[in-house]
Amino acid sequence: MRRITRIATVGIASAALALSATACGGKKSSDTGSTASAGTKAASVAIAYDIGGRGDQSFNDAAYAGLQKAEKELGVKGSEAEPTEGEGEADKVQRLTELARKGNNPVIGVGFSYAPAIKKVAPKFPNTTFGIIDDTSVTGPNIANLVFNEEQGSYLAGVAAAKASKTGTVGFIGGVEVPLIKKFEAGFTQGVKDTNPNAKVLSQYLTQPPNFDGFSKPDLGKAAAQGQLDGGADVVYAAAGLAGSGAIEATAAKGKWAIGVDSDQYNQAGLSKYKDHILTSVTKDVSAAVFNEIKSVQDGKPATGEIRYGLDANGVGLADSNPEYKKMAELIAAVEKAKADIIAKKITVKTAP
Repeated sequence: MRRITRIATVGIASAALALSATACGGKKSSDTGSTASAGTKAASVAIAYDIGGRGDQSFNDAAYAGLQKAEKELGVKGSEAEPTEGEGEADKVQRLTELARKGNNPVIGVGFSYAPAIKKVAPKFPNTTFGIIDDTSVTGPNIANLVFNEEQGSYLAGVAAAKASKTGTVGFIGGVEVPLIKKFEAGFTQGVKDTNPNAKVLSQYLTQPPNFDGFSKPDLGKAAAQGQLDGGADVVYAAAGLAGSGAIEATAAKGKWAIGVDSDQYNQAGLSKYKDHILTSVTKDVSAAVFNEIKSVQDGKPATGEIRYGLDANGVGLADSNPEYKKMAELIAAVEKAKADIIAKKITVKTAP
């Protein structure tokens, strides 16, 4: 697997800019990605990471797991591209352009922040499939929108938090106040209140757009969690990417329960010292979304349009890896009932607070 480091990305971006300038001269751009899987040479595929990059123990790492699985089971060659700190839309455009020009197919942008770039780049490479995770705002004949019902998984987390809490106060930490993260907050709060109407939910966002540090700086998550713990919360759920690891650290230090997000954070090596205090995690099967998209292209039937992963197909869910979680019979029963009711449409989960 080829990994483009943060430093290398800058150089590659410059090269891509030069290539783009050449293409603007009226000559049709070459797109070899569509034929890579047809020959005997291993096809090449690529993912471009979101803020925080690989190693966030959460969202990006889930995408990486899907790429790893594709390499192992489909025999493709994977490339990874890392974001640069403080980058803008032009950087993403250059990154995606370079990945497409190298013949990668599909090219998958991990996160809604890639939407403007994919809108610009995808039409220039009509034979390459572009996937984007967590966004439906940009569409096209060669664009796959890989989206999830985060509010449903978060509802289950709210049920679990309300059942596990001894103080009746729980916390929600959102990385950046954007519509996507508000889905997490809405589902969590509804799940808590439906389970214990007298419960108190402390909600806080780390940053406001265009400042996206709330997805990448653990110290911000740590400080927010400490504040909520001081305010009486004994369960804290953070939907904040890499910053969420700071919230988990602070919560574990106080001997309280943390709820992870995106990946099963109980099993993340980088969080192993805190795992005993990670009650559960709201999982999004980003790994399957990435793998399935790659496989569809390799099978010659690229999946495009909105591809939604919900609770009904285990596209979102609640992890039960912590042995202590498995001992909580009443909590588990409440979560399972809520899951069944959501799938049966007896419960409609809000997507905004």
